[in-house]
Amino acid sequence: MIEIEADAPSEVIARVAPLLEWACHRLDVDRASLGFLIVDAERMTEINHEYRDKPEPTDVLAFPVDGPELAEGWPDDGPPPELGDIVICPAAAEDPIETLAIHGLLHLLGYDHEVDDGEMLTLQDELLSERAAETQS
Repeated sequence: MIEIEADAPSEVIARVAPLLEWACHRLDVDRASLGFLIVDAERMTEINHEYRDKPEPTDVLAFPVDGPELAEGWPDDGPPPELGDIVICPAAAEDPIETLAIHGLLHLLGYDHEVDDGEMLTLQDELLSERAAETQS
């Protein structure tokens, strides 16, 4: 079971929560919790400054907790892993919220496009294309 705690407008939650749940299952994460927040530019500026020392808003930030450790295996008999939080600022975004949500989820799971050879962004595009094809059929 994937539990998503969201602080966002209801229409955004209705679009993004099912996508995140689907992506988790698609990535073989069947038991976990994560947070999803939509913030304004002022709040994102504060968060970005506090955690990255950048005094401007950004489109998406991810704060992993247990997610990167899932690749090494997670015990079935304990509590579900807490993947972490995804924070999105639509005012600073060029990409759709759905794209940013998948981007954030992949970061929660330990992917890092700044050091891989395009693996994360390729997987992001594959997931979004696959989901679009499923919802259109």
